[in-house]
Amino acid sequence: MRIFFSVGEPSGDQHAARLIREIRSRRPDLEASGFGGPEMEAAGLHSHFRLTDLAVMGFFRVLPLIWKFYKLIRVGERVLREERPDAVVLVDFPGFNWWIARKASKLGIPVLYYLPPQLWAWGPWRIKRVRKTVDYVLCGLKFEQEWYEQRGVQAEYVGHPFFDEVQEHQLDQGFLEAFESKDQRNIGILPGSRGHEVAHNWPVIVKVISRVAQQHPDTRFLVACFSEAHRSKCEELLRDTSDLGCTLPIRFFVGKTPEVIELSDCCLMVSGSVSLEMLARATPAVVIYYFNWLPGHITKLLIQCKFGSLPNLMADREILPEFYPQGTGDTISLQVADKLCKWLDSNGELEQVETDLRHLRSDVMRTGAISKAAEAILSRIDPVSISRAA
Repeated sequence: MRIFFSVGEPSGDQHAARLIREIRSRRPDLEASGFGGPEMEAAGLHSHFRLTDLAVMGFFRVLPLIWKFYKLIRVGERVLREERPDAVVLVDFPGFNWWIARKASKLGIPVLYYLPPQLWAWGPWRIKRVRKTVDYVLCGLKFEQEWYEQRGVQAEYVGHPFFDEVQEHQLDQGFLEAFESKDQRNIGILPGSRGHEVAHNWPVIVKVISRVAQQHPDTRFLVACFSEAHRSKCEELLRDTSDLGCTLPIRFFVGKTPEVIELSDCCLMVSGSVSLEMLARATPAVVIYYFNWLPGHITKLLIQCKFGSLPNLMADREILPEFYPQGTGDTISLQVADKLCKWLDSNGELEQVETDLRHLRSDVMRTGAISKAAEAILSRIDPVSISRAA
């Protein structure tokens, strides 16, 4: 059995790696190839290019890489023609994966989209592309199945793998004990999983930390970096902020995101799928979307659109406060700092957010996503073997 994967996000790399292992446990003859990242390669992917190295967002960041993406699409088309996989499995990364879906569809290869892009939030008009090129959508969020089916796309709700990962992850108890304190409060900082997110948002985050630290000197700030490169970038930028960097109570960590979230009274996070872990651990968080180049009229459009963190979209109301790019970095840092300080000053408000998250979690958290996704994929490729296994 051959499956071609195309995954461009670091989080998608983690989910797809677990999916490859799960499928192989059922079909040891699986030959997985395609585009992905280091986690998928460790799971046995024959990688034609490490696509996660190009994880970008925004037109002006994609523009310099258009020729690179074009060449990779040609590589993908060649591999699809030569290997003739039984299916193509895409994970998020729509700007590139639309083209892979299109090439596979023309070759008559079934296309399955696992954890599809959030078209319902930012691009509902693009559903035409899905109808033309995608045979089946495996939804991570419950309401997505109905949304796709109402628009003529076959879909199935399998659950989000983040919830599996939270349940299965064994927290580092030594780490938790080292940073638990009755005398200090912890605020977790999650600056994003992409290099440009860190570069754009970290200066604003430092201003927030400075403002909160002035009002709450008993607070520590635990920064959960996605990689060592991100940690180095944050430390470098902090040193450059000579008037702040030497005095702020900041600690940096890599590979400790679950522990940081678990330890924290509340968090400050750059918008991303890690908001699902906030939900799973019922940790309140303030969400920022800050791009210092974004024109004001686009900001207003974003605010008017259904554009927000996943817990808020699932609840259809704001549980995690969100701050969109408006004005200057000073403006947004003041607003965010005020919200965090208000939470620290008012335990009642913070506890209410925790309660809201727990209620939402009980409604939407479903485990077994990877297993269900593997079954769904295999049932589309080889339903006979699935019926035998049953």
